[in-house]
Order: sequence, then C-alpha cells, then structure tokens
Amino acid sequence: MKILLAEDDTELGDGVAASLRRELYAVDWVTDGQAASAALKTAQYDLVILDIGLPRLSGLQVLREMRSRPPSHAQAEHLKTVPVMIATAMDAVNDRVDGLDAGADDYLVKPFALGELHARVRALIRRRHAASSNQLVHGPLCFDLASRQASAHGVPLELSVREACILELLLLRTGRAVTKEQLLEALCAWDGDISLNAIEVYVHRLRKKLEPAGIQVRTFRGLGYCIHKLPASAGQFDAAA
Repeated sequence: MKILLAEDDTELGDGVAASLRRELYAVDWVTDGQAASAALKTAQYDLVILDIGLPRLSGLQVLREMRSRPPSHAQAEHLKTVPVMIATAMDAVNDRVDGLDAGADDYLVKPFALGELHARVRALIRRRHAASSNQLVHGPLCFDLASRQASAHGVPLELSVREACILELLLLRTGRAVTKEQLLEALCAWDGDISLNAIEVYVHRLRKKLEPAGIQVRTFRGLGYCIHKLPASAGQFDAAA
C-alpha cells in the first residue's frame, strides 16, 4: 500500500512517515501543496493524508483539484475515488464541514495518537476495497491488515515484508489482475530500489509459499497477477511441515 503524506511540519511529518513505514506502508512525504499536486499527477496512491495549512497551495486546494479533474485527465477516475484523510490543527466545525464537503473521507485533528492514525488508515483502506474487517480471507488463507501477518489453515506463514505487501494487494483486489507496475508502485516510494524484475522474484517466492496451502498466484500474460483458490485436491497443507 502506498501513501502520500503532505505535511509541512518537518518534525511531525518525519514522525508520521516513519510510523507508517513501520506499519509496512510505502510513504512519499512532501512538504507543500504544489509538491503534493505534482506527486498526484505522476503516481497512484492508495491513500492521501493532507494537512490543510500547506504552503504554496493549501490542502483544500489540492483536494478540490483532485476531485475535479476532467475525464480527459489520465488519472481522473483514480483521483476522484482515492481515500483522502485531512490531518490538521484546524478543529472548528466549519473547518471540518469545509474539508468533508471538498471531498475528504476522514478528518483527524492534531495532536493525534499514532495508533488512532493507523486505525483510521486501515479503516479507509477497508472501506475502499469493501472489506468489513481487518481480516482478509480467501479460502484457507487469512491476512490481518493490522498485524500484516498471514496464515493458512490457522498456521502462520513466514513471509518477507515485500511478500506480505504483495499478498495484501492481491487479496484486496481479489478477482482482478494486478499488474507488475501496480505492485511496484505499492512497494516502493520514490527512493525505492525495487525493479520490475524483482517483482517477478517476489511473486515467485510468494507463490511457492502459498501453493502448499491450496492458493495459487496466477499470471495472466499482458494483464498481471491474480490470486486463485486451487481445487481441494490440488493443494495440501501439512501443519507439521
């Protein structure tokens, strides 16, 4: 999952970005509204966290620009639906109304606890993908959005951080193909060192760990990857293995 954080307070921004990365999110952090607007034109995010009082272009201006992109814009549909959380010290009722009316999905007042921020992030991601709880279940496979832990038939799976991130995205988009480019966007921020070839390696490793549990990561040429439940006889999982 990739998050854009727009926060001009360097101490707060650094702390929030670090906390989200510890939760295994890829984070791009910018410190002004124009940089946020530019980032939204070049990358796809799963969530945007906006401060209202940004220099150069306010958070509300960035938000209104996102929600009003013309249909001809390459990312118009995505920008109209990507979840946006406003995180600001402006706590008056009118400020909240203005933010929500501008297109925000949530409004968090500073100062806030990082635990609450993380919970709200998970809630927005669940809402976007129509998930009712933190547990993503696909056949015998279960993935917990809060702990980022996966299990099959109740037995924990030993996944690397990047394997877990790929599995999360595949489960959130069950039934739809996920391209290598989308996986790359979700895994790395601008300073990431992951390549498309590396994505193939991580998917291969994940596939090997899931197949004994009866779960297959299928490749659709030209489209991407999709998670698929194998017939009951095709996958056998030995908890003692």
